[in-house]
Amino acid sequence: MAPTIVNTAFTALLLLTSVSTYNLAQPRLSCASRWNSLTRDKQVTQLNAHAVIPAKRANPPTLPTGWTYKGCYIDNANGRILSTQQPDDAALTIEKCVSKCVAAGYIVAGAEYSHECFCGNGIANGGKLAAADTDCSANCAGDATQKCGAGNRLRELYKWLSRLRLKKRVCRGPGPIRDASREFTANLQCAIPTPPISTPISLGKREGANNRVWKYQIIDSANTATTCLTQCQKFGYQAAGLEYGDECYCGDVVDIAAAGSTTAPESDCNVKCAGDASYYCGGGNRLSWYKWTGTPLYVWSYPTGAAAGRYDLLIGGVCIPLVTTPGVNGKYTFVEKYGTGEPNSTGAYELDPTKLNQPGVGGAWREMHVKTDVFCSASITLPDKGGRQLNVGGWSGTSLLGVRLYWPDGSPGTTSVNDWQENVNELKLQNGRWYPSAMVMSNGSVLVVGGENGSNGPPVPTLEILPQVGGTVYCDWLQRTDPNNLYPFLITLPSGGIFVGYYNEARILDPVTFATTKTLPGMPGIVNDASAGRTYPLEGSAMILPQYAPYSAPLGILVCGGSTNGAGLAADNCISIQPEAAGAAWTLERMPSQRVMPCMTALPDGTYMILNGAKQGRAGFGLAENPNFNAVLYDPSKPVNQRMSIMANTTIARLYHSEAILMQDGRVMVSGSDPQDGKNPEEYRVEVFVPPYLTAGRARPSFTIANKDWSYGQSVSITVNLPNGGPAKVSMLGAESSTHGNSMGQRTIFPAVSCSGNTCTITAPPNARVCPPGWFQLFVLDGPTPSSSTWIRVGKDPGQIGNWPSYPDFKKHGV
Repeated sequence: MAPTIVNTAFTALLLLTSVSTYNLAQPRLSCASRWNSLTRDKQVTQLNAHAVIPAKRANPPTLPTGWTYKGCYIDNANGRILSTQQPDDAALTIEKCVSKCVAAGYIVAGAEYSHECFCGNGIANGGKLAAADTDCSANCAGDATQKCGAGNRLRELYKWLSRLRLKKRVCRGPGPIRDASREFTANLQCAIPTPPISTPISLGKREGANNRVWKYQIIDSANTATTCLTQCQKFGYQAAGLEYGDECYCGDVVDIAAAGSTTAPESDCNVKCAGDASYYCGGGNRLSWYKWTGTPLYVWSYPTGAAAGRYDLLIGGVCIPLVTTPGVNGKYTFVEKYGTGEPNSTGAYELDPTKLNQPGVGGAWREMHVKTDVFCSASITLPDKGGRQLNVGGWSGTSLLGVRLYWPDGSPGTTSVNDWQENVNELKLQNGRWYPSAMVMSNGSVLVVGGENGSNGPPVPTLEILPQVGGTVYCDWLQRTDPNNLYPFLITLPSGGIFVGYYNEARILDPVTFATTKTLPGMPGIVNDASAGRTYPLEGSAMILPQYAPYSAPLGILVCGGSTNGAGLAADNCISIQPEAAGAAWTLERMPSQRVMPCMTALPDGTYMILNGAKQGRAGFGLAENPNFNAVLYDPSKPVNQRMSIMANTTIARLYHSEAILMQDGRVMVSGSDPQDGKNPEEYRVEVFVPPYLTAGRARPSFTIANKDWSYGQSVSITVNLPNGGPAKVSMLGAESSTHGNSMGQRTIFPAVSCSGNTCTITAPPNARVCPPGWFQLFVLDGPTPSSSTWIRVGKDPGQIGNWPSYPDFKKHGV
C-alpha cells in the first residue's frame, strides 16, 4: 500500500492499495520521520528497534510528549552520527538538548562530552549502540545527576515517536482531506487507485543518468514516502519520486515531460519501501511520484523588457583581473596574476570611466605595477584619510607574505600618478597566505584570516592583525576544514563579535581574544548532500543584508550558491541567518538555477545582483562547466521564497576569476574569467549590468554635500534635487573588493534622514559595531531611482592606520 503523507501538501499520484491506518512510529524505523528529515546516501542507519534500558539515574529527564530514550551510541567512528551540532552549553541538561533539537525541527537528540548537544533526523555513518549503556558516564554540565555522553559516546539518544494514528478515512477523489485526529496541523493529501489519479512514470534507461527524471538522488536504507517528500520540500522541490525501495528523487513536475518519461502500469511499482515493508516505493525503472499542491514553495518573478535590466559592453580590457576595487578617486583598480599571468602584464591597472572612448593603455587604462604575484590574494579599502587600498597574500615564495598598498590619487578625467608600494623586506605578513580573506575591524585594525602556504600547500589555520599586534592565533576550525574553507566570509557584527563563514560552518569570534563565543548551526547544503560547501573551492558568495536605522533588528547575512566535493553538484539555493539572534537558524530559499562561483553585488536600493559562475563543478582551472549566463535580482524586502527575479542574460561566460562591483553611477561592473578549460576564453572584456532602476526612464536625483568625513552619530546636511517628488531615502554602500565570490568590505546601511524642502539631514550610524570605520558610497534615492554616489568616510581612523607603515618605501597619508 502507499502511505498517507502527513504535514505535507504533496499529493500522492500513485496508491497501489487503500490504507486504513498509517503508524508513523514505523516499528522497523523507531526514529519516526517528522517534517524535517535529512538523509545522506547509504550512510543512514535505522535506530535499533529493540528496547534499551537506561542506567538508573537520580534525576531522570522530563521529556516532551512523544520523546523516548534510545541508548548510548558510539559517535564519530566513521563521522558524526547526528547531522547538526548545537552551540556548546556550559549548563546543558537532557531537557535543554531535546528542547534545542525540537526548536530546530529535528526528531533525534543526543548529548556528548557533558556540554555538547547534537540533533538529527536519523542515525548516519553507521552509528551503533555502545557495548554498555554505562559507557555514557559523563555528568551533564548543567545537572550532575544526569549523564551526557562521554568521549565519542552519545548519551541519552532520544527520539520523537509520533502517537498519531490516522483514523480510517474514505478517499473522495483527488485533493486535500482533513486529519480527523488534529494532532498535527496537517494538509493531508489522498489518492485512490480506481479511477487512478496518475500511474507510475517510466524512468527510462536506469544506467543513463541523463535519462533520469530528476537528477537529485538520495539513497536511504530507511526510505519512506514521508522521509523522501520531507527532504524534497525542505529544499524547495515540488515533485518527488521513489524507486527501487531505497531511492528518493527530488525535482520539478516540468522535468517529467522534459525527460521524455511515459506512464506505466501501476502494478510495475511493486518494490517495498526500505523503511517500511507495508508500502511500495516504486519499482525497477519505475517511480511512484508525488507533487506539491499546497502553497507554492517558491515564487520567482519574470520581468520583461526594461524591467529585466540589461547587459552592456563597457570597454575592451587589458588584463584578466583577479581582484577589482572601486577607488575613492572615482576610478577602478584591477590586479591580476603577475609572473604567472600574461607575459607582458605589469600585474595592476586602473580604469578611468570618463575615458571609455580611449581604449587601451594610455587612455582609459593606466598601467600600474606590483612586485610580487597577487594571484589569489585579498584586498580591502582602509579607513585612513586617503582611502588606500590594501592587498595581502599571493601565489608562492615571497608573494605569500606580500603586503601591498595603493593610495588612489587624481580624479576622473585627470591623471593619476601613484602606484602600488611593496617591499617584502620591510613589510610582510607573519604567515604566508594563498586564498586569505581580510576585513576592517571595528577598532580600525585589519584582520587577515586563513589561506594555504602556496599552491597545494599545507593549510595556514591562523589569523593575524595589521598593523602587527602580537603573534598569529591558531584556529582549530580552519585546520579541521581545510581545504574547503579558503576565502572565508568575515563580517563585523553590531554586538561587536566577528562572524566567520567557512566551508559549511559558521561561528562568532570575540574581537579581542578571537575565541569562539557562539557556534552557529551548520550551513544547509543541497538536497542530497549535506556536506556541500560555500567557500572556495566549493565557492559561493556572501552579502550583508541591509541595516536600517535605528539598527534594532538583528543583522542578516545572505549566502548564495556553492558546490559539493566529488560530483561537483552546484547549489541551487541561497541561505540566510541572523547570527546574533536567539536560536539563530538558517533559512533556505531555492534559486532559479544552479550556481557555483557566483558573484554578488549590493545595489543602492537595498537589493542584490547574483551573477556569473557555472551550473556544474567547482572553483579552479578547468573544473567547472555550463556557464550560468543569467542574472538574478534578490530583494530582501519581499517575503521569503518570493525574493528572486530572473533578469537579463549576458552572452559572455564568467567563470573562475570573475568579479562584480558597484560603480558610482549605480551600474554593476562585471569583469574577468580565467577558466583555462579549452572551451571558454580568458576574458578581457568588461561589461556592465544596468539594473531596472536605470532602465525605466525616470529622471535621476542628485545632491550636493560639503561634509564628507563623518563622525559617529553626527548630523550631516545635504541639498537634494528630487525630480520625481521623493520622498528621499539615503543609502551607504561600503567600499568593496571583489574576488572569488567574496566581496570584502561590502555593507549596506540606510541611515536616518529627514528633509525640509530640498535640505535633508542625515544622522550618521551610531558606532563602529553597527558601521565599521571606512569609506562608503553615499546615494540619494528618489523612489526606486538612485543618484550617482559621492564617497564619504565614516568613523575616522581609530586604529591610526594612516600613520602605518613607517618604512621608506611606503607613503603615509595620515589619519
